[in-house]
Amino acid sequence: MVADYKGDYQELVDEISELLGVPATLENRDFELIAFGAYDSEDELDPSALDPVRTRSILTRRSTTGVRTWFEGFGITRATGPVRIPPSPEAGVYRGRICLPVRHRGVVLGYVWLLDGDPGPTDAQLVSAMRVADRIGALLADEAAAGAGLSRELRAVLTAERGWQRDMAVAELRTALGARADGPHTLVCVAPWPSADPDEGPSPRTVPHATALCTLPWGRTDHSLAVLVRLRSTDAGTPALTAATRLLKEAEGTRAGRSGAGGPAAGVGEPRTGLAELGTVWQEAAAAARAALAEPRFGPVAEWRRIGPYRMLTALPPESVQDPVVGTLLAPAHRELTRTAEAYLDCAGQAGRTAAELGIHRQTLYYRLSRVEQLTGLDLDDGEDRLLLHMALKRARL
Repeated sequence: MVADYKGDYQELVDEISELLGVPATLENRDFELIAFGAYDSEDELDPSALDPVRTRSILTRRSTTGVRTWFEGFGITRATGPVRIPPSPEAGVYRGRICLPVRHRGVVLGYVWLLDGDPGPTDAQLVSAMRVADRIGALLADEAAAGAGLSRELRAVLTAERGWQRDMAVAELRTALGARADGPHTLVCVAPWPSADPDEGPSPRTVPHATALCTLPWGRTDHSLAVLVRLRSTDAGTPALTAATRLLKEAEGTRAGRSGAGGPAAGVGEPRTGLAELGTVWQEAAAAARAALAEPRFGPVAEWRRIGPYRMLTALPPESVQDPVVGTLLAPAHRELTRTAEAYLDCAGQAGRTAAELGIHRQTLYYRLSRVEQLTGLDLDDGEDRLLLHMALKRARL
């Protein structure tokens, strides 16, 4: 069963705050806030104690890349003992800091930050605080190991074949989650995700309402991120939307500056109680993400229940052959005809509405539609022909 580490971190941070007589803040190695101790003293009433860097860390639960780079310049990633950092008003650091590196078996896993003062903590106090930091390091390592286990078990559920293999994978995940397994859940799919390495992604602790996450293949070369989200009820999907929005910001930030495909999108499956239908929920979440990538009006976060005909279109295998009637129409030379045909069908065949939406004269619209009929061999006065063309054009977006 996975432990709840949040209270343990808070107790250890409070212990350091009381030991040193100054407020302490715990962040992971990516400078994401884990816990902060509110030490009761007149020093906390000093506005300089809440300089911009500390305020942002507490309110947004993370620091900027610039702040991270500035602090790392003092060698905190390599340090094995306390590091004193002088104030720098131009960097938004009005008070000096003491950084206690949090390590486990030689690997830095996080940092405890203290406001320095005059005279500040003694060497003996800092030695005692480092012992507590070592306990935090062991706890972070334990949580990382537990998270890696949940990641493997969630991936096993989502990749297993239907039948006894998936049933066994679900049973393993249920055992790991304990009582939480029986509550309402859904899955979020973020695609494309910038990395297949789970160590480069977020942890469940830093994603609101997330229970477990893993990376999965997405197409031939890309990857997606699957996130198991706990809900209060199957009617309350807001936590999943919150998690998806948070992850999209992280994915976009990670992809910034990279060449290649456009930005990511997220999909949310239908909530279920328990874990038995997670495979189906994942298919829904992935389908919603594909729809959001194809149709910007659905995104950047799309819910499966709201993607309309794409619920059927996304069920088709990605490698399935496009219907031959649209082959010629989809050629680059006929891009304007394709746009006209799709707009006409989206407008339920209403010529006036279509012409207004495209900003063209009706006669121009009629000419283009006649060209569409010539290229496809379809009769746009026939309902089944219109349906075939409409679905084929939507399918082409995927």
